[in-house]
Amino acid sequence: MMKEKDTYRIMIGGGGTGGHIYPAIAIANAWMAKYPSSEILFVGAEGKMEMQKVPEAGYKIIGLNIAGLQRKLTAENLTFPFKVMGSLKKSWDLINDFKPDIVIGVGGYASGPVLFVAQQKGIPTLIQEQNSYAGITNKLLAKKADAICVAYPGMDRFFPADKIIYTGNPVRKDILSLEGKTDKAMAYFGLQKGKPVVLILGGSLGAKTINESVLQCMSKIEALGYQVLWQAGKFYIEEMARAVKESGLQHIHVHEFITHMDLAYGAADVVISRAGALSVSELSLVGKPVIFIPSPNVAEDHQTKNALAYESQRAALMIADHVAIGSLGRALENLINDKDEVKLLSENIKKLAKPEAALDIVKALEKIMK
Repeated sequence: MMKEKDTYRIMIGGGGTGGHIYPAIAIANAWMAKYPSSEILFVGAEGKMEMQKVPEAGYKIIGLNIAGLQRKLTAENLTFPFKVMGSLKKSWDLINDFKPDIVIGVGGYASGPVLFVAQQKGIPTLIQEQNSYAGITNKLLAKKADAICVAYPGMDRFFPADKIIYTGNPVRKDILSLEGKTDKAMAYFGLQKGKPVVLILGGSLGAKTINESVLQCMSKIEALGYQVLWQAGKFYIEEMARAVKESGLQHIHVHEFITHMDLAYGAADVVISRAGALSVSELSLVGKPVIFIPSPNVAEDHQTKNALAYESQRAALMIADHVAIGSLGRALENLINDKDEVKLLSENIKKLAKPEAALDIVKALEKIMK
């Protein structure tokens, strides 16, 4: 049982990408729904997106001057040891001031110093690992963590088996309820009712390979009787919008960013996506057939490992980034024409969904805070 009080102080460290930030916010929301008198403090990395997204979600955040090591030899790497030392000192001061009952690490640059200091001070810690391939920091900190919440089976190859809890990744609440949203989605995006939809997702900034692959096969997609709802991203929107306009195609709807992802998922019949942890978890709940094109430009190539974990369960298809431009159109056509494969992928990806992930992590926190 937890100690008798309803006010708890929880510190959450990490961020850097939406795949770390949104699960962290989902955990905070689930905790506050049960213990509304609690106080939650986020610790992020200065200049990273959590410094905007966390306050927008209604929580306080403090930034550390921390960054990762660059793969190439750069002047920035020379400052890395000093940034680590400064972040450890600031984390020590923050923990002394805030006095958390527990510290949660969700990955990202700020997660390491905060968890390390908490463990040195004997404060309970919980790690939430979103990917199928654990990062170096989480592997190092796992030995002293009280619990490690994971999103994939088989994570005992990285972490002590007795500390692992298979919760899945927490996702945004609106994704949990797509029932009856199709008509609203078609109207919202200006899509033709009754015409199936291919949803293209490459992240908020955009994915060069995915965009070029879609450009190459969009005529084929339209000829197959499908329409396209396409998030091209900030870096590519002008180029993609111009190409679509010049093509004369009538059913290719290109957007810089899709805010209402629940409606986009509601409209979709087939999804083409990167394989970041959050996307994979959301698409499991959506239960539509998916073709993953993992980004090769991420730490430890974890997106490929995420996608392979699903492909091995026949829960999704995967195309490697370096061959996507020449093969996406053919793979999509084969999938669309194979109703049995569509049904199988939809059924199998749903089996991997964990809709109660945030609540299960709350239960793990309660168990630790005896």
